[in-house]
Amino acid sequence: MRLTVLLLAACGFAADWPSFRGPNGSGVSNATNLPIEFGPKQNVVWRTPLPPGAASPVLTEDAIFLTAAENAQLLTLKLNRQTGQILWRRAIPQTRIEKRHQLNNPASPSPVTDGKNVYVFFSDFGLISYAPDGNERWRLPLPPFANFHGMGASPVLAGNKLILVCDQDLESFVLAVDKNTGKQLWKTARPSVVHGFATPSLFRTPNGDQQVIVPGSYLLAAYGLEDGKERWTVRGLSWQIKATAVTNNDTIYATGWAPGADPGQAKPLPPFEEAIQQADANKDGKLANDELPPPFKHGGSWSAIDLNNDGVLDAREWGFYRGRREANNVTLAVKPGNARGDITATHVTWKTPRMVPEVPSPLFLNGMLYTVKTGGILTAIDAATGELKKSARVTGAIDSYYASPIAADGKLFLFSEQGKAAVLKPGAEWELLQVNDFEEPIYATPAVAAGHLYIRTASALFAIGAP
Repeated sequence: MRLTVLLLAACGFAADWPSFRGPNGSGVSNATNLPIEFGPKQNVVWRTPLPPGAASPVLTEDAIFLTAAENAQLLTLKLNRQTGQILWRRAIPQTRIEKRHQLNNPASPSPVTDGKNVYVFFSDFGLISYAPDGNERWRLPLPPFANFHGMGASPVLAGNKLILVCDQDLESFVLAVDKNTGKQLWKTARPSVVHGFATPSLFRTPNGDQQVIVPGSYLLAAYGLEDGKERWTVRGLSWQIKATAVTNNDTIYATGWAPGADPGQAKPLPPFEEAIQQADANKDGKLANDELPPPFKHGGSWSAIDLNNDGVLDAREWGFYRGRREANNVTLAVKPGNARGDITATHVTWKTPRMVPEVPSPLFLNGMLYTVKTGGILTAIDAATGELKKSARVTGAIDSYYASPIAADGKLFLFSEQGKAAVLKPGAEWELLQVNDFEEPIYATPAVAAGHLYIRTASALFAIGAP
């Protein structure tokens, strides 16, 4: 873990749990003395009602930041970490309402903090930063996005840079701005990527190159932190990526799951030139839905493949649609070293199509990689070899999962859509210790630090701690 610690120090994380899933998106905390049994009426230090939102809480030494959306207002809130009191609440108008999935939310992306200031992203506006006293430091409006299910990636901090990934159906990019001014430092196009939701993570190579790691449709990519230039790529992910990649020393672990990306579910499509010859009845050089023969039909929404919503598929859109048919759900491990370029054939140490999580990010802990799937299936994988050690349902918490697993105090914590909170003993033969019930939905990944869990449900933020 030494390399990871050095990277976190170099990137200036000055808060207990500064961003989505804590330091570098790992989901791992050194907190101790956490209770096993807890819920809305047990081991509650405090409870604070909140406006709607799915963003995770982030922590400074004495405060909590989170976002919400209510009454056409995009909200940023600061709470006292000891009491749960709302210290201030800032609002900006929701100037546009972008298309999003019913489970998505205008306040889905989590904030990030440098220990004092907070930085938030709303897809219905852009980026904005507030000082500890709630005064606005800067704002950076961003153009409307074209993401079939709405945006979901959270910003992260690396030194003086605020990094944001904007994967969408048209003109995907990764952006770096100065955290003190909001001025753009670099912007790199991701032309081979369509809509995705993965928050980036950070990695340092053996020669000291700091890189931004971004899972996206069909590939895992690394960009230089200083210049934004693409360093390397690994092909083979599925077409719609939601999970953050996690790192351990010299290895990066990434998962990619999307509907229809399991082997044998759909027949491959021919190249665009051949498809045009077979199906372009009106000879306009494009393909309309009613022109497609049954083997070419998309089983889901047409707008999911008609990326610019003009009613027809051009060569670019057909290429992405064809890629969807050929993509597989997968979990993989990469040791990039100091490599450059396409390293798919040379630096992937293992990959498996089994038990790939739909939304939750994986978790690395003590040589094991953990994933959680819908149905409450927890899988422990040997992180060195990719061997599946134990994969079983978490009895009492068989449900859908959107929050990512976290680890602290020698335990794993899982949080389901319907509010089941499972506590487990980690290991190759993990064991279930307790299932608690908050009796309302949980979509946000909790934060953990200094003996407390901070759990956001549909209606409130709970601070959970041992007596």
